[in-house]
Amino acid sequence: MRIGFEPQRRDVLGGLGALAAAGAARAAPAGRPPNIIVVLADDLGYGDLGIQGSRLIATPNLDRLARQGVRMTDFYASANICTPSRAGLLTGRYPIRTGLGHQVIQPPDTNGLPLSEITIAEALKPDYATALVGKWHLGHVAPFWPPTVQGFDLFFGLPYSHDMKPLGLYAAGPGVELTREDVDFPKLTERFFDRGRRFIEDNRQKPFFLLMALTAPHLALFPHPDHAGHSKAAAYGDVVEEVDIQVGRMMEHLKALSLDRDTLVIVTSDNGPWFEGSSGPLRDRKGGSGWDGGYRVPFIARGPGLPAGKVSREIAMNIDILPTILAMTGRPLPQTEIDGRDLTGVLTRGAKSPHEELVLFNNELVAAIRTDRWKYVGRSYYRGAEYPLTAVRGAGLFDVRADPSEAYNLSSLHPDVVKDMEARFAAAKTTFEPLGRRNRPAA
Repeated sequence: MRIGFEPQRRDVLGGLGALAAAGAARAAPAGRPPNIIVVLADDLGYGDLGIQGSRLIATPNLDRLARQGVRMTDFYASANICTPSRAGLLTGRYPIRTGLGHQVIQPPDTNGLPLSEITIAEALKPDYATALVGKWHLGHVAPFWPPTVQGFDLFFGLPYSHDMKPLGLYAAGPGVELTREDVDFPKLTERFFDRGRRFIEDNRQKPFFLLMALTAPHLALFPHPDHAGHSKAAAYGDVVEEVDIQVGRMMEHLKALSLDRDTLVIVTSDNGPWFEGSSGPLRDRKGGSGWDGGYRVPFIARGPGLPAGKVSREIAMNIDILPTILAMTGRPLPQTEIDGRDLTGVLTRGAKSPHEELVLFNNELVAAIRTDRWKYVGRSYYRGAEYPLTAVRGAGLFDVRADPSEAYNLSSLHPDVVKDMEARFAAAKTTFEPLGRRNRPAA
């Protein structure tokens, strides 16, 4: 059922955030503010798109979208696994601040995204119609469920990953009881995009925010009958190619409604690839502590005010999506600790990253620090156990501009850089690790 929203939560939205609003006034089109669509793939690898170097998976629509807009090569998810990464994207905060930095929510769990957190959907209210179509995975029991308690007018999707049980496809919306139906796995991506296009059409006369949180290409793989057997990358490629086709259809639908020029479309992934998929030149994959293959993901943005064919190598993270959207729409930042930064300057005029560093976490422990050129890796895994690289003197410094595979430790050549990165790593541990739920006092 629909659960009431707590009025006191609106208080944290009071401040205007003058700098964000000033940038937004330049970015927003005349008339109404831009529509926003975020397509969030699940476990899509850095190297799984043609424009990112894939030779086995055909993604002509996503490649075209990148050529029409901005592609970021050094864009990170805020976690190397699902639940914390989604919390980071929706709140603009490092996931450890939300209490969801440890592992992923499992069916027996009763925790979720605290109602005190302000999501993108809530920050855009009351001016925007809002919808979440796809996977939630931020709490599936009250008071964290359904997602309509977190600012979404409409929810159509799954409570968590599609490889978890029990599973159902749920719908909730204005004046509608929470309903459940069985999941037709091969048709799931199609169902999601069909519902997303319907939401777009229903709200074409006003600004809207649509989060398309796909289950693809997370394992298990269920190719649509119309696409099965088409890809050189077998079932994984079939699933990614269907996503590409559906994104193309969504863009055509926007064009038919004369909304394509007024809609910001962002495509990214919640983390790196799992047991299938490509992390491209990057080391390791989903769940790998510290290494880029688990965190660095595709990022494409196309919309009003953004140049065509731009490729940015500036560092950024999915926590930046909230402040960037709010800047582009002229909305205030929530009055809370926001770790993300407005990327408007990076996307529109090629400005430098607003971040001096990005912090990468493995669960609630600081795993690595990334600056523009350097990466300091403090944690990895060996034979199934977490291995603290910081215990080895001088370990873990990589020039990721020259060596994106993080294959060669350059600490012996750059002792001054090591000293600086060690200090950053220690400061991040002091700042963030005490915030972990296992370090918090009992309520």
